[in-house]
Amino acid sequence: MTATQTPTGRRPDPPATRPPLWDRRFTLYFTARAVSLLGDAMMPVAAALAVGALYGISGVGLVLGTWTGTFVLLVLFGGVLADRFGARRMMVCADLVRVLTQGILAAAFFAGIPPFWLLVTMAALAGAAVAMFLPGANGMVPLVAREPQRANATLKVADALAHLLGPALAGLLITLTSAGTVYAIDAGTFLLSGLCLTLIRLTPTKPAVDATATKPADAPAADADSRARTTGSLRRDLRQGWHAFRARTWMWAVILIWMGYGVLVFGPLVPLGSALIGARLGPDAYGLAVSCLGAGTVLGGLLALPLRPARPLAAGTVAMALYTALPLCIALDAGLPVLLAGHVLGGGAMAFWSVMWATSVQTHTPPALLNRVTAYELAGSVSGIALGQILAGPATALASPGRLLLVSAGACLAGSAALCAIPAIRTLRRAAGPEQRV
Repeated sequence: MTATQTPTGRRPDPPATRPPLWDRRFTLYFTARAVSLLGDAMMPVAAALAVGALYGISGVGLVLGTWTGTFVLLVLFGGVLADRFGARRMMVCADLVRVLTQGILAAAFFAGIPPFWLLVTMAALAGAAVAMFLPGANGMVPLVAREPQRANATLKVADALAHLLGPALAGLLITLTSAGTVYAIDAGTFLLSGLCLTLIRLTPTKPAVDATATKPADAPAADADSRARTTGSLRRDLRQGWHAFRARTWMWAVILIWMGYGVLVFGPLVPLGSALIGARLGPDAYGLAVSCLGAGTVLGGLLALPLRPARPLAAGTVAMALYTALPLCIALDAGLPVLLAGHVLGGGAMAFWSVMWATSVQTHTPPALLNRVTAYELAGSVSGIALGQILAGPATALASPGRLLLVSAGACLAGSAALCAIPAIRTLRRAAGPEQRV
């Protein structure tokens, strides 16, 4: 008997090995998401600089606000359609719509000055496409990766790199070429994303046998009766999600404050900041500043990874007070080194808060209600940003962009004080895991 044989004469089974992550399906999906994320990261800078040069701060605010507002209005329907018709199908259709919108804008910028109505119309269509795309993006991961946790971590790295490289690349391309080049490249990223998603061959999954099981993400409804039942379930589920959201004082209180942040801080920051930085230091400096914001986001996420504060939202509130440095350094016309440092600090503060907030929502919400509660908090927080973007331009009739950003800095400090003053937020303790009760 050899050393590799068992007493029965049979060779032992080979040791279990971790399944490969980079098989054909995940490689195609990763490529689709990576190029799509790069295109997404380029667009805010391109829109701020290209639209701002033609139509000023008001134009930038209206274009960005239209995009964000359309997304907020339609994202819940995007989730329903992804369940009804399949996540991948909706993602491919959304990519094709964005190829069309960005291609039209590229042609318009190459031809001369695009009319403002065209910019707003394409922004609305692009926002609707993103609302159809994002709900299925996370649901696709378990279908294309044998180890979803490793896959999600890899996709997060791609997201961080895209937000580091995309803004700087957009600013550089606008400086060296034109806005049409950036929009053409953006259209190309969505074309490649749609092609990769189309080439993915999903293995049919066997439905679970328990009563609470749902269809796989890429399985459409079977017939009209099942669609009617799904519609009824959607109404009931949305009501349950709203009741769960409203029952948590710390949650809806944060969202109310966050809506104020959106109107006074996050919404006007891009239109006003791009105008001030671009006028003083040039479009490439603004792209570099946004890249530094992405670098700070990576650092803040890494800092939050090992920390386990007993009161996560209180710790996140301290970080959010540091975010004041970002609008303040722009308002005070700081030099480029200070400006970049302010963006790094702002990105780190926002990332740290985001980790503390996400952890609190996940561990203090019953798993069965988590997605619905998340939909409400997302819609509430993003709606404030849309309003702030739209109001940024008209507000310049009352005060200069620099003074408005000073107001943003003050609002950031006031918001942090409000977060700290509410006992339900300040005293919320870290939970070991998701609640088991509704």
